[in-house]
Amino acid sequence: MARTRNSIVAFEKASAVSKRPRYVLQLFVAGATPMSGRALANLREICEQHLHGRYELDVIDIYEQPALAKADRIIAVPTLLKKLPAPLRRLVGDLSDRERVLVGLSLKPKST
Repeated sequence: MARTRNSIVAFEKASAVSKRPRYVLQLFVAGATPMSGRALANLREICEQHLHGRYELDVIDIYEQPALAKADRIIAVPTLLKKLPAPLRRLVGDLSDRERVLVGLSLKPKST
């Protein structure tokens, strides 16, 4: 009986996790600049704290892949694109304003 109960609890936990959206993020940077490094560190910290296990992050250096930057109309760096879940969002800067990043990622409602 205990084994069946543990299986049910494990299944319910897995179902709850699978219902939470998976995030697809792209961070556009310009080489290994201090601002790019801060943006990446800030983003990783936020993702690990709020999206642990449910995000995919691609870091794109616009010097190495300018076509990707052009395709996504990146005009300033660092820029974070939240591709999924919809809607698409763009956040520019070093992502140090945690509140703004959480609102931009739809992880926190906008305060009025």
